[in-house]
Amino acid sequence: MNHAEVPAVGDYMTPGPYFVGPDELLARAEALMREHGIRHLPVVSDDGELLGVVSDRDVYPARSMSRERAESMSISDAMTPDPYVVAPDAPLNHVARVMYERRIGSAVVVDRGMVVGVFTVSDGLVALVEALEGTYTRRRYEGVTTEPPARRHPSDPALALARQRARPR
Repeated sequence: MNHAEVPAVGDYMTPGPYFVGPDELLARAEALMREHGIRHLPVVSDDGELLGVVSDRDVYPARSMSRERAESMSISDAMTPDPYVVAPDAPLNHVARVMYERRIGSAVVVDRGMVVGVFTVSDGLVALVEALEGTYTRRRYEGVTTEPPARRHPSDPALALARQRARPR
């Protein structure tokens, strides 16, 4: 792959991510992560503004606290404020380098002020495999509605459409 063919983050991100609010209990984040097999959740305000990110690394230390403290801990108590934010068209190699240098596991993908996806180390590994196998084909990220993101269930047709647009097979 020559330099002109460097994929964009939007080609590999997980679109339409689950997210949580800052005042929700940390147990909610843990339950979402466990239920959906994910490790990163954007934290957004009621109007869709990105406030932070909570990861499995933030959730698991709470387990070692007293049961009462852990059960009452809010997401804002554990989240990482000011997460690494990128645009869908950010070059994948640049984003991967920043993630490596900062030792972080995700980048929140924002388009026109809206959270539209999450790019993780796992997504980066998919890109690496495709690059090494020579199977990369340019995907096309398409913008999403300007409505604030909604919590989505895997069976949600809008989520399926967003995934199909970001990762056609």
